Amino acid sequence: MLSVIQNPPRIALPIVGCGDLFPVRRVYCVGRNYAAHAREMGADPDREPPFFFMKPADALQIVGAEPAAHPYPPKTANYHFEVEMVAALSGGGRDLPVEGALDHVYGYAIGLDMTRRDVQDEAKRLSRPWDTAKAADGSGPIGPLYPASLVGHPKRGPITLSVDGAVRQRGDLGDMIWSVAEQIAYLSGYFALHPGDLIFTGTPSGVGPVERGQRMVAAVAGLGEIALDVV
Repeated sequence: MLSVIQNPPRIALPIVGCGDLFPVRRVYCVGRNYAAHAREMGADPDREPPFFFMKPADALQIVGAEPAAHPYPPKTANYHFEVEMVAALSGGGRDLPVEGALDHVYGYAIGLDMTRRDVQDEAKRLSRPWDTAKAADGSGPIGPLYPASLVGHPKRGPITLSVDGAVRQRGDLGDMIWSVAEQIAYLSGYFALHPGDLIFTGTPSGVGPVERGQRMVAAVAGLGEIALDVV
C-alpha cells in the first residue's frame, strides 16, 4: 500500500563510536528539576513532584562536531536557552521500579530545551498549554548519543552553557531533584515508555535570552560539547 503523501523523514541520532543510528519515538521533558532553577522560576522545589511536557520529535535539531546554525524562531522577542542532559531509552514499559529503571537507558546526549519565554509566560498567565513556547521548529538541539556501555550512567559532574564565551549556566548533575532513574519510574506511571523515547532531564539555574549572531556552547561531563550559532 502506497502513502498518499511522501513519508516524513524519521528522526534519528548519531551514536558515538559506531555508524548506527538511534531512531527517536517521543521526546519527554521534565520541568524545574534543579532546585536553583525552580527558585528562579518562582517555584518551591521542596514540595513539587516532577511534571513533564513534550516536544515533537521533529523539533529536534541534530548537532554534530561542527557548530550548527540555529534559527531564531518567529513570534518571540525573548528566546531562552536551557542546557540539559538527555537520556535515550532502549527499553520501557509501565510502572517501572526505580531500582531497575537505568537498565532501560541506552545512552546519553547533550540537549537544549529552547523556549519562547515570553510566549510561555503569557500561557502561564492565561492557564494555557505551553506547546507554542516549547515546540518551535529546531527547539531541541541535541548532540550525538553516548552509549551507557561507554560512559556509564552519569550522576555527577558539571553541566554548563556559555554564550559568546561567557558562562551563563553552571550546575552539577548531582543537583537534580529527581534522578534519571526516578524520572523514568515516575513517567512510566503515566505513559508506557518505549525504545526510542528521549527524556530531557532538566536544566540548572541561569537560563536567559540569546540573540541572533551569538554562539551557544553546551557541555555535560563525559559527553563533550555542542555549539550553535543563532541565525
